[in-house]
Amino acid sequence: MTATAPRIHVLDPRLANQIAAGEVVERPSSVTKELIENAIDAGSQRIEVEIEQGGARLIKVRDDGIGIGEEDLPLALARHATSKIGSLEDLEGVSSLGFRGEALASISSVSRLELISNAEDDPRQGWRVVAEGRGMEARVTPAPHPRGTSVGVRDLFFNTPARRKFLRTEKTEFAHVEEAFRRQALSRYDIAWVLRHNQKVIHQLPAGHSAAARERRIASLLGKNFIEHARYIEREAGGLRLSGWVGLPTHSRSQADQQYFFVNGRVVRDRLVAHAVRQAYRDVLFNGRHPVFVLYLELDPDVVDVNVHPTKHEVRFRDGRMVHDFLYSSLHHSLASAKPPESPEEEGAEVADTSGASAQGAASEANAEQPRWQQQGIALTHSPDRHPGAERVRRFMQGYQALHPNHEETLLTPQPSAPVERGSEVREAPLAMPDNDPTVPPPLGFALGQLHGIYILAQNAEGLVLVDMHAAHERIVYERMKTQLAAAKGLDAQPLLVPVSIAASRAEVATAESEQEAIAKLGIELDIAGPETLLVRQLPALLAQADPEALVRQMLEELARYGRTHQVEARLHELLSTMACHGSVRANRRLTIDEMNGLLRDMERTERSDQCNHGRPTWTQMGLKALDRLFLRGQ
Repeated sequence: MTATAPRIHVLDPRLANQIAAGEVVERPSSVTKELIENAIDAGSQRIEVEIEQGGARLIKVRDDGIGIGEEDLPLALARHATSKIGSLEDLEGVSSLGFRGEALASISSVSRLELISNAEDDPRQGWRVVAEGRGMEARVTPAPHPRGTSVGVRDLFFNTPARRKFLRTEKTEFAHVEEAFRRQALSRYDIAWVLRHNQKVIHQLPAGHSAAARERRIASLLGKNFIEHARYIEREAGGLRLSGWVGLPTHSRSQADQQYFFVNGRVVRDRLVAHAVRQAYRDVLFNGRHPVFVLYLELDPDVVDVNVHPTKHEVRFRDGRMVHDFLYSSLHHSLASAKPPESPEEEGAEVADTSGASAQGAASEANAEQPRWQQQGIALTHSPDRHPGAERVRRFMQGYQALHPNHEETLLTPQPSAPVERGSEVREAPLAMPDNDPTVPPPLGFALGQLHGIYILAQNAEGLVLVDMHAAHERIVYERMKTQLAAAKGLDAQPLLVPVSIAASRAEVATAESEQEAIAKLGIELDIAGPETLLVRQLPALLAQADPEALVRQMLEELARYGRTHQVEARLHELLSTMACHGSVRANRRLTIDEMNGLLRDMERTERSDQCNHGRPTWTQMGLKALDRLFLRGQ
């Protein structure tokens, strides 16, 4: 018996809307997001969100926007009906948050929805439209309402019990709703916001345009600690503008729950953005921790595609490589300068080095002929198996020192400053001080002494500074080694005795073929030996002990996804970090006052000196007020 093929037919509108609801309406928070976006697009100055039972019973969003006229109200709940775009050209450069014209239709198919709106200034001129999950034609009735729109969504998923079972507890669902509210409130500071849950006001945020008003809103939504431990960033280049707040590495979290990124006012979660942020924080964040940030990227709407996913959380950039590089360099620069602020007199001026007796300690006469980085213990004496590549780093530095002897002094030890006269005594200055006030202490102050051979105690204008001398010196040595490596202008390559064959996918082979130039610049020779085979013939000399297959696969993955790869740089820096760790001053090493001051001055000049290479803090400040409270002074 021959089976009969089912006939093709047009789906019932109600069923089509419920299928679309499966993409748009995941839980009460997604309904809240869609309704708030409509309110923002309406030009609202105030948006109120009212929630009951975590949103399962009621979600109500009220705004004072332009409203919807009586003649347009029946179409408000129709699928693919919108006032925001009218042509393909509009879609390619869309600037509104909503544009698909399916949110209200999808929501109304799985809830009891009531929409009241007024496009006139007369509050008696409002109109109401109601839908209760049925495919009936919308009926418009008069309903008084101020200018603007109110949308009430009751009994979400009442007609789809299988989906209603997936809702979590009231507390969990409201937490998701609050997060959706938080994202939108962070996107528009010029709008006043109110959030209520079960008739209780949770957030009441006034509108504000000043920097202080924006910081107050962030403090209300993310906590005061966020602003206190964040750095404001603002940078513009090549038609891209980035602004916002990035958290200091010491203020990280165990989960990625305070990461907000906006593209032209739209909150997005994008892999390219996430990768650029991870790379910027790579060697300043403690293992397993996540950075915090609130960042705003502005660019021409024509070069970003927002029509990628039904939830509109993802975007696609026309030139993803340029966006990635811009984000990475902006954040990298901001984090590099995240160190103790210089006093006004020193700002913009070059501070003289004070190395004569730095924290490295004086070298003995026996090893005076050795390069200074060897004198300071950078050459590992540990098993080479435990630290692969360490011998090659040592050889590289020896070779570089031989070719550039004038640079050897600046590798790990700064140059001595000129002597400064103080009274009748002439001695080497810990820091070049302003001529008009030589008593003003530098940012990290002057050393007082050591505690258990581990910490340096210093006094600055604010009070007491405590420094972990090993962690601080580790960062100083690491940054100088990175600078020295970069100064070599190119990586020495080493051919492999036996080329390594890699079974690759066709996509990986295609990436290797299209990115040959970028791969070659990294000191890697990668040949295409077949449609699914790659041959690694050469690696950077410093990475001769690395696993070629793992390195190449990760590199190709990054090139395919983001148009850039930092794998080689990351591996090299990992080696240098290990070398710096073992070459830094150890615990219980007794330093002189001059050596301590030398270390403090080095910290003030070194990028990322607030954290060691592993993300641990290197110093902390105890102000006089805190010390007074500790000892009950003035109580």
